[in-house]
Amino acid sequence: MNPTVLKRFTAAWNAASFFKTAIPFYKSLGERIGVPMLKDVAIHRILHSVEEQNNWMVASDKKELESFISSEILTNKNTSVAAPLGLGNVKGGALMHPEKLINTFRNFLKASNILISENFEHDLLKISGNHVEYKDVSAKHIIFCEGASVVDNPFFPLSVSPHRDKVFVGNKGEYVIFKAPKLKLNSILKGPMMIIPLGNDLYKVGASYGRDDFSKGTTKDAREEIVSKLKRMISCDFEVVDQVSGIRPTVKDRKPLLGKPFENKPIYFMNGLGTRGLSMAPLLSEWLLDSIAAGKPLPAEVNINRFLK
Repeated sequence: MNPTVLKRFTAAWNAASFFKTAIPFYKSLGERIGVPMLKDVAIHRILHSVEEQNNWMVASDKKELESFISSEILTNKNTSVAAPLGLGNVKGGALMHPEKLINTFRNFLKASNILISENFEHDLLKISGNHVEYKDVSAKHIIFCEGASVVDNPFFPLSVSPHRDKVFVGNKGEYVIFKAPKLKLNSILKGPMMIIPLGNDLYKVGASYGRDDFSKGTTKDAREEIVSKLKRMISCDFEVVDQVSGIRPTVKDRKPLLGKPFENKPIYFMNGLGTRGLSMAPLLSEWLLDSIAAGKPLPAEVNINRFLK
């Protein structure tokens, strides 16, 4: 989890509030299910010019960034990393393995008998003014948290790219997994791509961006683009061992989608978390549940109804 936008030397939207909630949430969750979920990690940004060095120093003096960006420019001591002008140092980053988180928490919920693992059939959902029914389950509300798969939800009220005004935008991303025994990198490294250490000399590098792309599977073009940019960041030998892909659920104004789009239906959505879902999800969940249980208004910038006026 990265609190900054390293391409522009800015803080991610609402980063301080999101991280203040996310870090203790994941630590507490790890303790609850008996598996540590979060590890502090350094994030280093390769600086490519004297201008970028100066811009980094200026950014470190800004109030919204002082908690996240160190003013010190680090000297690169890794001979396998191409960073002759030094590295900017990001504070407050955290490393998490989402697949491990999801699988471990899913098993915990199954063991507690509070998870049904099956494909949801939207046409079987019965809705009345104050409750919903699905097969043998009855509830006061239903919250759809489907990521990019929401495009197949007949209750989703917003336009999907590439049609009409493109409110909901699929953005395909691909990563390459590579092995590099000589790299010896312990920090996350940001250059043309992001390199994330996985352990045992394995690293993940990416990601590509495919706007309006909801297709599944990996592509040769993305692999070649990623590998080409990786070669500009490191000088040691490496071996590509895998390639993975996913669809980022993004929104045209780059803000999440929360709330109840239909006045007379107890249907809610939590979506559009884009590339920062792990850091945003804990606080966004609080906002949504507070709006449902206590009637607390959602912040206007995340309310799904901003597109339905």
